[in-house]
Amino acid sequence: MSSLLIESTRSGHVESVHQVSVAVVDARGELVASAGNPERVSMWRSAAKAFQALPLVRDGAADRFGFGPRELALACASHSSEPVHREVCAGMLRATGCEESQLACGPHPPLSQAVADEAVRTGTVITPRWSNCSGKHAGMLALAKHHGWPTEGYERAGHPVQERILEEVAHWTGLPAGSLLQAVDGCTAVCFGLPLRAMAMAYARLGVAELEAAKRLREAMWAHPELVAGTGRLCTELMAAGRGVVLAKVGAEGIYSAAVPALGLGLSLKVEDGDMRCSPPALLEVLRQVFERYERRVSVPMEGLGHHVEPLQRNTRGVVTGSLRAVGRLRFS
Repeated sequence: MSSLLIESTRSGHVESVHQVSVAVVDARGELVASAGNPERVSMWRSAAKAFQALPLVRDGAADRFGFGPRELALACASHSSEPVHREVCAGMLRATGCEESQLACGPHPPLSQAVADEAVRTGTVITPRWSNCSGKHAGMLALAKHHGWPTEGYERAGHPVQERILEEVAHWTGLPAGSLLQAVDGCTAVCFGLPLRAMAMAYARLGVAELEAAKRLREAMWAHPELVAGTGRLCTELMAAGRGVVLAKVGAEGIYSAAVPALGLGLSLKVEDGDMRCSPPALLEVLRQVFERYERRVSVPMEGLGHHVEPLQRNTRGVVTGSLRAVGRLRFS
């Protein structure tokens, strides 16, 4: 078994080690590379958002309510609550005739520390629109309105919105709907548990699908990476640096998924202890090894992503005390 690890260092010493499981597969589900346990079942969390947004496009709700690339990007987002994120969400709600109070996602401190600090400084009351998942929830409300389904309880298992999403997730992962674990996500909507290998295959398929809805979501995320995450975050900076090359989406508890369409590959990884700090360097190391394997076929300019490759760790005075670094090799089939 190959291993990929993220080492946390302090003053040059390895303080802790975080194991990462990885699956890299093609659109047929064939395992191309792996580390740890590629069959590990985990919650997909927010890395599933593109698939949760697909019914919005496929069923005609996006067109009915005039959702363009910006709105579709936000529907796939785990955003940082920056003003533009909140504005796009507000526009989605207006278009569907919904109120912010109908968003089932609860408010939470912004993922952006700068935005969180500004909110505290100004005494701003944080509302559900600030949730990193508000675009996803606005999209779910739009799907309910489009079909004439009740908006009440749209986020709960068994509601027609969630049943439609379950059908979509099963289609792309190649798994029977009944085999997918269902749980309550941090934003109150349903989240899905499945093997890393199936997550990776879904991304491989999404990256090369000729289906118009899939193309529209891909293009929306590449056209507006700033809406998918936010300032300084890896999803945004990676897709901006490699526009059209990598489609990437983070999930909570150490999950990351990505597609490399030019290679017909998808990948998913799980930091085994759920440490969110470790998933960005883990993703970039997996991509580096994959690009190295397929030299000259595809690449992303990594020079501007160095702060994600080996993130620095600082103490309360801002002094650098160490870093996070990836070690180990994938096993290629």
